[in-house]
Amino acid sequence: MRIALTGTPGTGKSTVSRILAGRYRILSVKELAEKHGCAEKEGDELLVDVDCLREKIGCEDCIIEGHLSHLLYPDLIIVLRAHPEVLRKRLEDRNYSHEKLMENLEAEAIDVILEEAMETGRPVYEIDTTEISPEEVAERIERIINGKGEEFRPGRIDFSEVILSWY
Repeated sequence: MRIALTGTPGTGKSTVSRILAGRYRILSVKELAEKHGCAEKEGDELLVDVDCLREKIGCEDCIIEGHLSHLLYPDLIIVLRAHPEVLRKRLEDRNYSHEKLMENLEAEAIDVILEEAMETGRPVYEIDTTEISPEEVAERIERIINGKGEEFRPGRIDFSEVILSWY
C-alpha cells in the first residue's frame, strides 16, 4: 500500500515521519523529486513537477511524506491539520515571509489540501495535530493504517471561522 502523509507546511509531517521511520519505509516528496530529476530550484523554493514524479516513483508499502504527496496516486491519504494560530507560530519560527505565511494559513483555514485529497477519490483521513504530541499523531496514523481509524474521516475539523477574524 502507498500512503500519502500530507498537510500544510508546519502541521507535523516531517516530525511524525521520523517517529514512524523505524516501523515503515518513509519517502520524502522533496528527496524523491530531486533523485528523479523532477524538481527545479527557483530562488529559495523547490518546484516539484508532480506529473514527472508520478511517472517515476515506484514504491509499495511505503509512506510518502510531503505537502504534495496526495497528488502521487496513493492508495490512502492522511492529512495532518493544525489550527491556523498554532500554525502561525510554527511557520514564524521557520522565518516564513509574511506573504508565504499568510498563503499557508489561508490554505489551512479553507481546507485546500484536504479538498485536493478528497478530489482524488482515494480514502482520506485527517488528524488535528494542534494539541497532541507527535507520538500521539503517529499512534493515530497507525490506527488508520490498520483499519481502525473511522473516527478520523474528514468533516470534523473546521478552521474556517479563523479566517474571518483576519479581515
